[in-house]
Amino acid sequence: MLLILLAGVAAGALNAIGGGGSFVALTALVAAGMPPVTANATTTVALLPGNATSAWVYRREFEALAHPSPARLTLASVCGGAIGAGLLLWLPSASFDAAVPWLLAFATVVLAFGRRLTAALRLGQPGPAAVLAGQFALAIYGGYFGGAVGLMMLAFWTATTSLDPARGNPLRVMQVAAVYLTAAVIFVFAADVLSQPIRLVALLAGAVVGGYFGAHVVRRLPPAVLRVLVLTTAIAMTAVFFVRAFG
Repeated sequence: MLLILLAGVAAGALNAIGGGGSFVALTALVAAGMPPVTANATTTVALLPGNATSAWVYRREFEALAHPSPARLTLASVCGGAIGAGLLLWLPSASFDAAVPWLLAFATVVLAFGRRLTAALRLGQPGPAAVLAGQFALAIYGGYFGGAVGLMMLAFWTATTSLDPARGNPLRVMQVAAVYLTAAVIFVFAADVLSQPIRLVALLAGAVVGGYFGAHVVRRLPPAVLRVLVLTTAIAMTAVFFVRAFG
C-alpha cells in the first residue's frame, strides 16, 4: 500500500509537471499483483482527481488555442476518451502495446523539433477541423492506454498551432482530465476497478497530493526550465517504454 501511495504521489506530480505519470502508477499496480487491464483502468480512475486538482490550480493561467474553441477541443477529448475506454474493454491490447513506444518516440521528436520542422518545411497551420481530428485520435489513445498522452498532446499542438509548450501546460492538464473523465466513468461501471478498493483509494489519494503540489511547483518555474522538464520527461518515458517492450 505504501508503494502504491508513493506511486500515486509521483504520478500526480509528473502529470502536473509534464505528463507520464500513468506509467508510474500502472507499473506499481502490476507489481502489486493486479492484472494489467484492470491496472490500466484503475490508473485512469485514480489519476482523474489528481488531474482535476492540478487543473484547479491552473485555472487562472489557462491559455486556449486560437482555433478550435476550448469547448470543441474538450468535446473531442471527452468523446475520444469514451471510445478509447470501450476499445480497452473489447479489444486485445498486445498489438497496441507494441505500438506505444513508437508513438511516444514520434511525440518526443515532434515536441523537440516540431516548430522548427514546420518552419523549415514551410507548412501552413492546419484548420480547426484537422486539429480537432488529431485531438480526437489522441483522446482515443488516452482512453485506451493513456501513457504520456499529455506529452503527445503538447507535441501535436506545438506542430499544428502557435501555442508555446511552456504555456500549454494548463491546457494539457485540462484536456487530459477531460479524456480521463469519460474513460473513468466507463471503467467504474464496466471494468473490474472496484474489486480492489484499498489499492484504488491509496493511488487516488497519492495522485491528489502529487497533483496539487506538482502544479504549484510548475507555476514558479521559468518557461525555459519548464521546456527542459517537459522534454526530459518525454525522453525518459519513451526510453522506459522501449525497455519495457523490447528489454
